[in-house]
Amino acid sequence: MMIPVQITFHGLDHSDAVETRIREKVAKLEQFCDRITSCRVVVECHHRNTSNAHHKGEPYHIRIDLTLPGNEIVVKRDPKDSHVHEDIGVALRDAFEIAGRQLKEYTRKQRDNGKRAATAAS
Repeated sequence: MMIPVQITFHGLDHSDAVETRIREKVAKLEQFCDRITSCRVVVECHHRNTSNAHHKGEPYHIRIDLTLPGNEIVVKRDPKDSHVHEDIGVALRDAFEIAGRQLKEYTRKQRDNGKRAATAAS
């Protein structure tokens, strides 16, 4: 990766454990595709109702922005999504699984385009 991973926390304190997990997951994405030029990850916790906050888990929202040559992959879970992530580990897992699927699709398309170009040149 050309630019180091950027990790931002909003609405919650920085966590070394969460940052380490994010860096591990980004490293796995790089195994799928070595063309990632930058990666930004935002971890947010929105407070729905402060009086209720201690009784129900707060949802975590993860946004992943991957920049690739000629493309950008964005994974974002909004508060309006029906699937609320109250466990940060589950939220990270789900977001990075989606990013991995999108990255594999990008890689497949790049490979297919390369094959078409090679066939046309023959």
